[in-house]
Amino acid sequence: MLLAFSAAIYGFVYINTYGDLKDRVQRQVAQLQLLPRWGHDGSLLNVNVNLSQANRLEEANMLVQIYIYDSKMTQQSENMSNLGLEFDVPERASIMSDKGFKQLSLEGYHFIMYQMPLTGPDNNPLAVLQVAAPTSQEDRLMERLQNILLVGSFATLLAAFTLGLFLARKSMSPIGKVIEAANGIQTGTDLSSRIEYDGPPDEIGRLIQTVNSMLGRMEGFYKELEDSYAAQRRFVSDASHELRTPLTTIRGNIDLLQKVWEIEPGENPALDEATIRQMSVESVRDIADEAKRMSRLVADMLSLARADTGRTFDKEPVALEPMMTDVARRAAFLPHQAEWIVGDMSHLNGKYVVGNKDYLQQMLFIFIDNAFKYTPSGTVSFDTIIYQSQVGIRITDTGIGMDKNEIPHIFDRFYRADESRGITEGIGLGLSIAKWIIDEHGGSVEVVTRQGEGTTFVIWLPLLFAPPLE
Repeated sequence: MLLAFSAAIYGFVYINTYGDLKDRVQRQVAQLQLLPRWGHDGSLLNVNVNLSQANRLEEANMLVQIYIYDSKMTQQSENMSNLGLEFDVPERASIMSDKGFKQLSLEGYHFIMYQMPLTGPDNNPLAVLQVAAPTSQEDRLMERLQNILLVGSFATLLAAFTLGLFLARKSMSPIGKVIEAANGIQTGTDLSSRIEYDGPPDEIGRLIQTVNSMLGRMEGFYKELEDSYAAQRRFVSDASHELRTPLTTIRGNIDLLQKVWEIEPGENPALDEATIRQMSVESVRDIADEAKRMSRLVADMLSLARADTGRTFDKEPVALEPMMTDVARRAAFLPHQAEWIVGDMSHLNGKYVVGNKDYLQQMLFIFIDNAFKYTPSGTVSFDTIIYQSQVGIRITDTGIGMDKNEIPHIFDRFYRADESRGITEGIGLGLSIAKWIIDEHGGSVEVVTRQGEGTTFVIWLPLLFAPPLE
């Protein structure tokens, strides 16, 4: 582009410089006063040029030559005679086609010459007029311009190449950082690294911002995956622990029954028939209790597995007052030592929630059963409150309570507030299932507890104000 631009400049200056010189020559030719002198026979003897015009030509640094074909006489301006120069004369037959401007070199000088025929009455060429202007100054000007353009162009190209290479490397250096970061991620597991960039928010800046955002999302996904694997390993470990205890009990009781039943009559006088029967009944009862515990564990694990796979359940408008009254009535039959107090449910008349009645009852029984388990004495109350567009189901106990540091973990699977796992019966999956049911219903849960004073759970569910059509 630069070389093409330089060539365009050179051509423009060339055309204008030599064009101005041609115009000047042509104007001088038009101003010449030619005075032909004819012989008695009608032949052209010579052509006189007005002296004042000749002086003007000399002042304009122009050379004039007239050649007469019949007399073969050449007339020149004084400045041309002084130089001892003589132009070539075209043939008489070709002068008509050879008129106009032409460039020529003569004894080391360069000229632009304009030649035209001088014709008689019958339009026959009798002489030729040649007016030339030297182009030494113009040639030097064009040579200097050519050198300036060539040297300047190559110098500019060299500077542009050097600066462009520097800018290209500087602009591409962030891309190198992106490549290094990508290689670091490919060869390692550290996704916390980010690409530092303090340049303008151009395409490179947006690219680095996009890569950093992608790294952030990948780091989040990786942490979620790690947490998921850790939770899975923890789940398998806890499930194995919970299953090992009842299986050990069942296997021990079966071994005991096998040994007792294999004793021959009279072989051991201390084990009479009544004692063997009592031991068998106790062993069978223990086996039945552990089988029920395993069934509950398997059912809870199945519910959580369904939750993990994203499975949901059918929902429909559920009337709150009948459901809450039924839950309160059936909860009274659960094993408990604390006093069971049920609040007034009449204000729930005409109130509905969108959900699944069976799962809602399962969730409420989980909270009530936990309250009974952790309240060896005192009271467990069950009531509801209405606030704006939500209903709050409140279960309050005066049991052992919890430390505030344990609240964030109570909905984790297999988490037990009593670390020994032997103070109360349970496997630590109930609250996880309850939290899943609450989330599926678009609700939330609040926990207020103090160690040694009791715990209050408030389950908030969105109300459906319009009653369902019959």
